[in-house]
Amino acid sequence: MFEAFLSTPGKIGCMTLERDRLIEIIVAVSSVILMLGTMYWIGLNYGIENGLSAEGGQMLVGVIVGFILLLTAVGVGLAFVLNDPEDGLEDADGDAETDPEADTETKNAV
Repeated sequence: MFEAFLSTPGKIGCMTLERDRLIEIIVAVSSVILMLGTMYWIGLNYGIENGLSAEGGQMLVGVIVGFILLLTAVGVGLAFVLNDPEDGLEDADGDAETDPEADTETKNAV
């Protein structure tokens, strides 16, 4: 949907944002707007004179837990989608590269 908009770096004021950063910003802002809208809807439908009903409170807790799970899934998804093989984060076998000095320090610590 946003591919045409995100195909080139965006220019906001005097700042130039990379495509990956724009995707991260759009996804994060969309997730927060979704959560706030859901919380507002719960407040409208389950609100009483001095706050929320018990059922509304339970739904609100569910929305907060769902938001945490949603952002976790979005973070993992973005990590896979936005990972470029040219970054050098993986070797030819597809395994993450490790620092040989860190391995030596770990062996020495034991």
